[in-house]
Amino acid sequence: MPLVVSADALFWNQRVQLVVLAARHAIPAIYTYREFAAAGGLMSYGPDLADAYRQIGTYAGRILNGAKPSDLPVQQAVKVELVINLKAAKSLGLEVPSSLLARADEVIE
Repeated sequence: MPLVVSADALFWNQRVQLVVLAARHAIPAIYTYREFAAAGGLMSYGPDLADAYRQIGTYAGRILNGAKPSDLPVQQAVKVELVINLKAAKSLGLEVPSSLLARADEVIE
């Protein structure tokens, strides 16, 4: 049975332990952030955090320059990314289809 790990501060802080446990029990998992795949998780699909932080910085700058927060539009993540860890896939005995690899923003080998 696959595991889906959502965005949560607890999960973020324990990402290495989550990845290790999923691997130890041979559970394929998809995570929200690329840092989970970089830590050894199978794959991630979610917002690019660096891009989100740039958006936050832009908003902070606008507010510091006098814009009223209530006048600023609500924004959501502009860039999402798919990251696939082939080493994790191999350890789980999974073959990732080439069509999925072609769509990935990053493939970790």
